Amino acid sequence: MDILTELEKMKKQMHELESKLSDPSVLSHPEKIRTVNEEYSDVKDIVEIGERYERAVANLKSAKETLEETDDHEIIELAQSEITEAEVMLPKLEEELTHALVPPDPLDKKNIIVEVRAGAGGDEASLFAGQLFRMYSRYAERNGWKTELISTSRNDLGGFKEVTFAIKGKNVYSRLKFESGVHRVQRVPETEKQGRVHTSTATVAVLPEAEEVDVKIDPSDLEIEATTSTGAGGQSVNTTYSAIRITHKPTGIMVYCQDERSQQQNKERALSIIRARVFAHEQEKADKERTEARRGQIGSGDRSEKIRTYNFPQDRVTDHRIKENYHNIPAIMDGELDPLLADLRKEELESAMAAL
Repeated sequence: MDILTELEKMKKQMHELESKLSDPSVLSHPEKIRTVNEEYSDVKDIVEIGERYERAVANLKSAKETLEETDDHEIIELAQSEITEAEVMLPKLEEELTHALVPPDPLDKKNIIVEVRAGAGGDEASLFAGQLFRMYSRYAERNGWKTELISTSRNDLGGFKEVTFAIKGKNVYSRLKFESGVHRVQRVPETEKQGRVHTSTATVAVLPEAEEVDVKIDPSDLEIEATTSTGAGGQSVNTTYSAIRITHKPTGIMVYCQDERSQQQNKERALSIIRARVFAHEQEKADKERTEARRGQIGSGDRSEKIRTYNFPQDRVTDHRIKENYHNIPAIMDGELDPLLADLRKEELESAMAAL
């Protein structure tokens, strides 16, 4: 990729977007204004990086020319200092600009629905699922994002057999899309009297939240049932038909919601999850080639893949996709995920650049 050629294209695009922002046909539609503004902001950020890169290139060229044209000791010293500074900055700016020019995932700006389910390991797996829910909630809090609990199924020890929640904020999917897959924990459970290390798992699915404009679902394709809510062990916890089960017949996707007080609220929650799952299903089919290209680097996000191991006795988290180890598990479980996610993002960008 010729970054200077791409940068010129971005500058042209920025000027075109500036013109659109003063176009009456855009100004009269709030949704168009929002879309153009967002696109303009993204392009402007790239152009600003590019202009810093261009200035560094120009400064380096100017300093080298000065060095060839003068015998003045002080000027030579100053030029050499400028050359050294530019040679340090240029590789960093070039990498930053190259990354910025990689076409973004069209889903990156979306909010997400996260589903965490206990896997192998019984109660310990449910407790781990609860810790993963807390880890993502704390990460969302650190980023100023909003977390909304959608549906839960708890076990007797306070963990989750499964928990579904939404995270809303700026570029949420771009940061957390790498979390889909099987998470494995190795530790001594609180209930283990002999101090033996057990291995348990939980699965995480990160779904881009789908709006009605993203996916059209024919109401006739939905089978909607009202049921009574159930508690631990399957016993009925109320006698009103407030819980909702929705099945999308073409795909077989089924969602059950009972946490809200009213049937209508549970129906709205269930429909939002159905939309997200059907959208993800359609995206997976439509973007199969893109997904295959990414799989070799960071994994497909398929739930059958073990993506990460949390080894508590050794205070080590291993991400198997990039073969990197991280320490300080207490901090990671408290939502300090940026080092892991940054490395996964870097791997994704390098893969995308190789594809270009």
